[in-house]
Amino acid sequence: MGTAKEYSNSEVTVIWKPKLCIHSAKCTHNLPEVFKPKVRPWIQINKAETERIIDTVKACPSGALSYYMNGIGEAEVDTEVKKDMTRIEIMENGPLLVFGTITVKHDDGREEQKTKTTAFCRCGKTGNAPFCDGTHIKQ
Repeated sequence: MGTAKEYSNSEVTVIWKPKLCIHSAKCTHNLPEVFKPKVRPWIQINKAETERIIDTVKACPSGALSYYMNGIGEAEVDTEVKKDMTRIEIMENGPLLVFGTITVKHDDGREEQKTKTTAFCRCGKTGNAPFCDGTHIKQ
């Protein structure tokens, strides 16, 4: 279940990267007619207008969902967040979300640049520390 999957209509292609998904359910709450986790394929891309789909994809806190306009290439998920602006959001019973460009310095000294939304684990049960991998959902 780790391979990225693509779902297209005539205008847009939605990319889902399951390994990044933290199961915040923002997609299913924002656009339940398109994002249906109990149905296969779970993204019913022809069930809503392209702009509504794009708005929902942009709200994905983990970056598991992204998109590109057909014929153009993958779009930046957080186009509304300026690169020099950082915002932090605490999700109820979930991760700490950091929106914007940041540098993560790991305890071994290595640095990692993040330019989209970054989800940091708050429960301590992640298998991908310090990042959230959705383990809190299984509790």
